[in-house]
Amino acid sequence: MTTETSDAEQDVTTDDVERPADAIDTDTRTDEVAVDTAAVSDDDVDDESDGDDRLVEEGEIAGDYLEQLLDVLDFDGDIDLDVDGDRAIVSIDGGRDLGKLVGKDGEVLDALQELTRLAVQQTTGDRSRLMLDVSGWRAGRRERLSGLGTEVAERVRDAGGREALDPMSPFERKIVHDAVAAVDGVYSESEGTEPRRRVVVIAE
Repeated sequence: MTTETSDAEQDVTTDDVERPADAIDTDTRTDEVAVDTAAVSDDDVDDESDGDDRLVEEGEIAGDYLEQLLDVLDFDGDIDLDVDGDRAIVSIDGGRDLGKLVGKDGEVLDALQELTRLAVQQTTGDRSRLMLDVSGWRAGRRERLSGLGTEVAERVRDAGGREALDPMSPFERKIVHDAVAAVDGVYSESEGTEPRRRVVVIAE
């Protein structure tokens, strides 16, 4: 099992986990708030629009920064900008040698993502949660981790007990927690301290 190395706040602010009421995990925080759509005011709509505009601005700043970096490194690559929920998404694709920007287990990619976030923060004055991907590495990693979470959850459901996974970054743990939550009869928690924090899957 490979892991990404990143600051605890880089990729997710929490591990959103479904579990019995008596299971406590300090990673968990409920961020979703039910909203009566009939009561949404014009101010609410304006706030949402402002949020989207801010994320678009983050993506554009990050894109300019990365374009300059690619020029310095003499790397070719196309930069795509998107918004997913409450974060800007920036992807670099299509160029040769882009694997060098990923590095072993995504270590270079994590460092580059943090530098890009700092470049955005220097311009906006606000901490960025921007996500950077290169050649689809994070997307592929997400798919593999989701499959792992489902596999372990089904195994624990059938055999009972609990199973601890290898240490993971917050980004990775969130993906596994989501996959486990989709399987009936099990729940997951995070145990340990960074950078050795890991997901534990437990039979109900």
